[in-house]
Amino acid sequence: MPFLEHLEELRGLLLQSALAIVFLACGAWFFSERALDYLVEPVGTLVFLGPADAFTLRVKVALLLGFLASLPFVLHKVWGFVAPGLFEGEKRAISLTVAGSTVLFLGGAAFGFFVFVPIAVRFLLGFATETLRPMISASSYFSFVAKMLLAFGIVFQLPLVVVILTYFGLLQPEWLLRQWRYAIVLIACVAAVLTPPDVASQVLMGLPVVALYFLSVALSFAIRRARRREKERSDDEEAADADDESEDEAEAEDEAEGGADGDEERGDGEPAPGGQAE
Repeated sequence: MPFLEHLEELRGLLLQSALAIVFLACGAWFFSERALDYLVEPVGTLVFLGPADAFTLRVKVALLLGFLASLPFVLHKVWGFVAPGLFEGEKRAISLTVAGSTVLFLGGAAFGFFVFVPIAVRFLLGFATETLRPMISASSYFSFVAKMLLAFGIVFQLPLVVVILTYFGLLQPEWLLRQWRYAIVLIACVAAVLTPPDVASQVLMGLPVVALYFLSVALSFAIRRARRREKERSDDEEAADADDESEDEAEAEDEAEGGADGDEERGDGEPAPGGQAE
């Protein structure tokens, strides 16, 4: 396909994806108030500082719901754009990668929304006193929740990254298992950067990521075992093909030798040209 046609197809993909998000966001507008109430439940009440802040927040919530609802359609369109230029093995690998990444991201975001945010907000608000009362703005709270959901969606990609690196031979499960102490320290540092500066938030992010790390080690062992079996099966098939080719060559040589012997026998029994048989 010419380059300009690729650009035209890409433009259509982006336009269709944007229209799908906007269309579903318009439908999600009618549920945005209920979603916002659930979102604000850990805090109790929020305040907005500008006349349009409440409306803007509902629009943001509707767009977020519309994006999540349109994600399967958008991924399907992206896959339809990329798939024609791939081999069968690449199609299978990329489809599994995209599906796994989507599930892990949504799982991480769900964990952040249903587990992390309520506990972290209640813990942080517990430091209020009689003279120090919280007055949280709607925009700042939404930004906090959105950042936490994005952070959990990203860190939950760890098993997928390990599986891909192991599949291509860039990581070995034994090395991952030996480095578990350093991995825990690194996870603690990442949790300290991505979460609010309190121990509870860091533990709430660090513990599931540590569990995902050891799950990644187990998946790494499984992937390497599967790769070895696949390689052994491929070697056996190549050896079998080589044996079949050798047998075919041997049969062809035998047939050629048999044909030559038959010609010699017929040549011995035939009279010379122009002569008479005695």
